[in-house]
Amino acid sequence: MSIPVSVLLTFLALSACQGHTATQLQTANFLKESIMLLNKLLEMKVSCNKTNVPSIFAGDKKDNDIETLCKATTVTLEHQSCHKYLKGIHLNLVHFVQRKSTAYKAPCPVAAGNTTSLNDFLQDLRRLLQQLVKG
Repeated sequence: MSIPVSVLLTFLALSACQGHTATQLQTANFLKESIMLLNKLLEMKVSCNKTNVPSIFAGDKKDNDIETLCKATTVTLEHQSCHKYLKGIHLNLVHFVQRKSTAYKAPCPVAAGNTTSLNDFLQDLRRLLQQLVKG
């Protein structure tokens, strides 16, 4: 019993579409989970919220969103000891950057220069992730 070629082609096309949809849903889940973790972090009042971190959201906005998120992986990696949720946010950002771009390999280099508080960095990161979810 053989399966007609047209049925096989239809099956392959549907399989490819489902894989793309699953990837989009998983990517959206990385963003939503990170937003949830950021909300929890921003509710906490701890002394390291005042720690200075590189200001990756400041400047002339020449970086695209993926490059900015790649830089955010570096900041979250370097400050994981401050909050337990930063590790989860870091991992989600790494997965997101890897899925969205082959040009950036997290963690990305962050230039020394302007700084901001960790709390302000987290608020800016949450704002960017919310914009990406809205799409």
